[in-house]
Amino acid sequence: MSRIETPMRIESAETIVTSPGRNFVTLRITTADGVTGLGDATLNGRELAVESYLRDHVVPLLIGRDAARIEDTWQYLYRGAYWRRGPVTMAAIAAVDTALWDIKAKAAGMPLYQLLGGASRSGALAYGHASGRDVPELLDSIRAHLDAGYRAIRVQTGIPGLDSVYGVAASAAGDGERYDYEPARRTPLPVEESWDTRAYLRHVPSVFEAVRNEFGPELPLLHDGHHRMTPIQAARLGKAVEPYDLFWLEDATPGEDQAALRLIRQHTTTPLAIGEVFNSVHDYTTLLTERLIDYVRSAVTHTGGVTAMKKLLDLAAVYGAKSGIHGPTDISPVGMAAALHLDLAIHNFGIQEYMRHDPRTLEVFRTSYTFTDGLLHPGENPGLGVELDDGAAARFPYEAAYLPVNRLLDGTVHDW
Repeated sequence: MSRIETPMRIESAETIVTSPGRNFVTLRITTADGVTGLGDATLNGRELAVESYLRDHVVPLLIGRDAARIEDTWQYLYRGAYWRRGPVTMAAIAAVDTALWDIKAKAAGMPLYQLLGGASRSGALAYGHASGRDVPELLDSIRAHLDAGYRAIRVQTGIPGLDSVYGVAASAAGDGERYDYEPARRTPLPVEESWDTRAYLRHVPSVFEAVRNEFGPELPLLHDGHHRMTPIQAARLGKAVEPYDLFWLEDATPGEDQAALRLIRQHTTTPLAIGEVFNSVHDYTTLLTERLIDYVRSAVTHTGGVTAMKKLLDLAAVYGAKSGIHGPTDISPVGMAAALHLDLAIHNFGIQEYMRHDPRTLEVFRTSYTFTDGLLHPGENPGLGVELDDGAAARFPYEAAYLPVNRLLDGTVHDW
């Protein structure tokens, strides 16, 4: 495409890497008339790979393009690269796409959700992450989340006999400051944790029995299996927790094997969610067309941006599946805001994951979204409603950090 002369011409694009509590990669696109747009390109533990992909391969393609041609730019970056899909490529495309939607909504003088069809609800129900090394500590964590305003809770707990379990913040192994509310570490090599699936399967049903006994039947409860089970193990767990009426069982098996969900579905009525490690609609076709899942867990940041997520969620709606967009603290406030605009606009909204960012992160990313009475709202500022403070970002340089590696008790590397 030849260089164009229009106020919406892309004049510059730059990547900003900052680590206020954890590492984030942000793309900022600026048009000829000075309108800026932000996109989240953070890929937890592989941040610099996406930063290089953007800086060295994508940014040169953007200069001079019409920022208003969002669909055309998406297709240009996806179909024109030959090497399609994958988390690095799709995170880079997502950053461009989200930044262009931010620009378009700012140019229109309205919040992004208005360009996506307007609000379908007054706010997006959010769930928080409660965890504990044992059941009493877990119950205290749930109470704290309820006091903070959450109306739905993800439940994770330590397992007897295991020193550390991913997803249980208080049980993170190693020394040093916990990495923005998750058990990742700023270490040169990943922390290694041990795992015992049989112990986990014995323990988890009793945890949900204790939580229901304490908090009653109305509180929506969620659980994340972190891909650690075989299909038949996941089927066993799904059936065992049926009496406790889970909102969903998430990532029960490794995401690569879509056919595994067929076996799980045959054995349990517990709702199933999957997809936070997916990065394309093609990862979902079997799961949706065969109605093997109930919730789509992808992140805007990792799945090609607002354009691709809107199409994916529209496809999910055809087959009765709802959204459950990925939203931990490894999604920057830019990515969270993009998710909230989609949450507000789509018809088939389910629930939104929400972990509060470190205060240092909110110094770098100034947000307009709110959390009130358990509901998130993206705010009414034009665009995404997030601005990046360059001075604050510069105070927090990149530091290598990793999520744990999981091993069985005999030392075999295992899914996590």
